[in-house]
Amino acid sequence: MSEARILRLNLAGQPIEWIHWQEAVCLYARDLVIWSLGGVVRQVTGGRSRFTGLTSRIQLPSIIACGGSHMAPMRTVPPLTNRALFRRDDYRCLYCGKHFNFLQLSRDHVHPTSRGGRDRWENVVAACKRCNQHKSNFLLSEVDMPLIALPYRPNNAEYLALVNSDRIRGDQMEYLRPQFSRNSRWL
Repeated sequence: MSEARILRLNLAGQPIEWIHWQEAVCLYARDLVIWSLGGVVRQVTGGRSRFTGLTSRIQLPSIIACGGSHMAPMRTVPPLTNRALFRRDDYRCLYCGKHFNFLQLSRDHVHPTSRGGRDRWENVVAACKRCNQHKSNFLLSEVDMPLIALPYRPNNAEYLALVNSDRIRGDQMEYLRPQFSRNSRWL
């Protein structure tokens, strides 16, 4: 299993990004962590204080909220990648309904780009290569291939769960899940 990442929130508790433990240590050292939640992901041992002789230790929780005006803003539209798209659609072809692995899936534009469709969350679905080839550049009204679910843009909380689903901790998912959109297939 991969090393767990830390979920960084803004001061209002909105999820921003996943960070590595080294970045979290820097945020603590710069006194930018305002509050935290969750279990300890890692304990970091530092140097010895010349005044007390004690070794410094930081216990890093799985979720931290940071302040500061220079901190990265929350994304308004999550980046569209095949990995996140296929996870959104649960590795299922949204035409035939069967599950496939990553290499057997492709991105299908519901409204084909060759006919003015755009490459955005609300216009793409996971499709097996057979269904994608059969649909070709037809509109849904021109071919008998109904969608089993409608495409949607995940909000930032859901997107963060999608891109880190193989490394997400229970306490992090518990924090993110109530913020998922009502369209989410992850609820």
